[in-house]
Amino acid sequence: MVKIALQIKATLENIEELKPNGSDFRWYFKFSCNNCGEVSEKWNYASLDESTPAQRGNAINHFISKCKLCSRENSMTIIEDSIKSYNSDDQGKFKIIVCLECRGIEPCDYSPREGWIAKACNNGNVFTDIDLSDGEWVEYCDKINSSVGIYEIESRFERIK
Repeated sequence: MVKIALQIKATLENIEELKPNGSDFRWYFKFSCNNCGEVSEKWNYASLDESTPAQRGNAINHFISKCKLCSRENSMTIIEDSIKSYNSDDQGKFKIIVCLECRGIEPCDYSPREGWIAKACNNGNVFTDIDLSDGEWVEYCDKINSSVGIYEIESRFERIK
């Protein structure tokens, strides 16, 4: 079992906090098989709300796949208490926002799609169901009379102990 941390980096304009919205948030990944190196062609999602018990042990899986090339069954679990917010103080640097326990696969690409929550600075509005599919998001906050936005989203993976 390998633990992999997803890190993101973004530019936040008048945004104090950016975070995934609830346990039904969908994390979209492409995976590579550790056995044969095959990379999934399609985006796959994992969510805390959707889980299946592991065949062995008492773990739960949030994603299970069978490799198209070598037919090996692989799985992944989202570590629930590892989910973190990306804050205005984190701008310009990568920060871990979730950790995954991977068995037989590793994520190789991430797509930040819909389901994010952003809180504007200075007690501004809270924006829900933000879609970051285009790599950025812009809105106007009437409480602080200013534009708000999320730009230049980057992601990377890091093996952790």
